[in-house]
Amino acid sequence: MKTVLFCGGLGTRIRDVSESIPKPMIPIGDKPILWHLMHYYGQFGHNDFILCLGYKANVIKEYFLNYKPQTYADCVVTGFGNQVEILGDRQQDWRIAMIDTGMWRNIGERLWAVREHLAGEDMFLANYSDGLSDLDLTEMTKEFRASGKVACFIAVRPSFSLHLVDVQPSGKVERIRASQDANLWINGGFFIFRKEIFNYMRDGEELVEAPFRRLIDADQLMAFRHEGFWRPMDTLKDKQVLEDLVEKGKMPWLRYWDLASRTAAADAKRKIG
Repeated sequence: MKTVLFCGGLGTRIRDVSESIPKPMIPIGDKPILWHLMHYYGQFGHNDFILCLGYKANVIKEYFLNYKPQTYADCVVTGFGNQVEILGDRQQDWRIAMIDTGMWRNIGERLWAVREHLAGEDMFLANYSDGLSDLDLTEMTKEFRASGKVACFIAVRPSFSLHLVDVQPSGKVERIRASQDANLWINGGFFIFRKEIFNYMRDGEELVEAPFRRLIDADQLMAFRHEGFWRPMDTLKDKQVLEDLVEKGKMPWLRYWDLASRTAAADAKRKIG
């Protein structure tokens, strides 16, 4: 399946970091969060991407046009850099369509703008490109296929903590409780769609507003509850949490790919030395 990644937003909630680069290019460790997300999908065999670009589109284009796999892999260099041998099977063969969908378009408009690039796809994946998860995408896809519905998203617990207040119009407080104790679920930004999603969309609409209401009315929208790891990168605190995980070598969103790549790299090193 093709994977549509929405990469054109301004990232206003994490503005201190994203002034000079688009939000998906904000580094987590030494790699952009977009790199981490693409490798997450790659570990499930999804390597055909459509990037919906907008704000500072040239930054993302330049990153992939000048991408050097050896930068992120163990390698052997000979001939003063003229020949590079990558150790292990770390790098995936990505096909990346980089489409400029405009500076000020919302998510729905960006998806609508790339619909021609999804011709022939019965189903496709999509993501906000600003969060990471250890979601079992295979299981989610299996349940979605069986449902026969048009659209699916992961429902997750909020990563933030709030005090929820039940209050009457008079101002009388009936109850205060922590958000962790409430049965709260939010849209986690990982989607699966059938091609019929475009029948529920109208030009100019935000994706999860009017189109999703139509899907709900037609009983064509499902939520896949995910209780595992999920973390958006909306604030500097979120960024620090993700960076701490990278620094500790604990990246739950790469658990399948990372294990395989490390094993392959270790085998290659043993053969050389």
